[in-house]
Amino acid sequence: MAVISVLVVNAKGGCGKTTVATNLATAFANAGLRTGLAECDRQGSSLKWLKSRPATAAPIESLDWRKGRGDVPKKLARLVIDAGAGVDSERVRTLLKDADMIVMPVLPSVFDEAATKRFLKRVDELKPVQKGRKPVMVIGNRVRPNTRAARELDEFLASLGHDVVTRLTDRALYQDVARQGLGIFDLPPSRRASVIDDWLPMVRRIEEI
Repeated sequence: MAVISVLVVNAKGGCGKTTVATNLATAFANAGLRTGLAECDRQGSSLKWLKSRPATAAPIESLDWRKGRGDVPKKLARLVIDAGAGVDSERVRTLLKDADMIVMPVLPSVFDEAATKRFLKRVDELKPVQKGRKPVMVIGNRVRPNTRAARELDEFLASLGHDVVTRLTDRALYQDVARQGLGIFDLPPSRRASVIDDWLPMVRRIEEI
C-alpha cells in the first residue's frame, strides 16, 4: 500500500502549521498506522517536538527535510509534512505537487487574508487541484466560537470557493501537551474529550479521500 501524504502549509507564518501537523501525526500513529513527520521549516519545531516525545507514546518517524525533500521510508502508511512559510519558494511548490492532499490552517485575522488569497490562488492553479484529484482542506485555527472574527473567517473563505472543514478552538491544552512531546490523540479519553470533536471532521475527511 502506497503512503498517503498530507502537506500542512500556508504562506503566512504563525498560523499553527506545526500544531496541526503534530496532532495529525498522533492521530494516525494512535490508529496503528506507521506514520512519519517530515520537517521542512528551518525553525525545526516538529523535530524538537519529536525529540521530546516519550518512548511510551505511539511511534512517529522523524524526517529532516529542512535542506530538501528526502526519501520516504518503506512501508510508511501516512506521511505528514510540516512545510515552512513562503509559498513562492520552489521547494514548497514541489511539495504542493507531490502531496496527496493539502491542509491549510488559517487564523481568523484580517492580516492573514491577503496571504491566504495569494496562496489559494497558486494552489488552485495546480492541475490536480483543478481536476479534483488533490483535495484542499482549509482549517480555521485558534477560533473562538460564536465571535464576529469566526464568522468573518467563514465568509472570507467562502468567497474564495473553499469551505472551512473544521475549526480548532483556541485552547491552552495544545501548548500543554506539546511541551511533553504529545498530541491530543495521545491523551486518555477523559482529557481529550473537550477538543477531540474539533479534529474528527478533518481526520475523517482525510481517511475518506
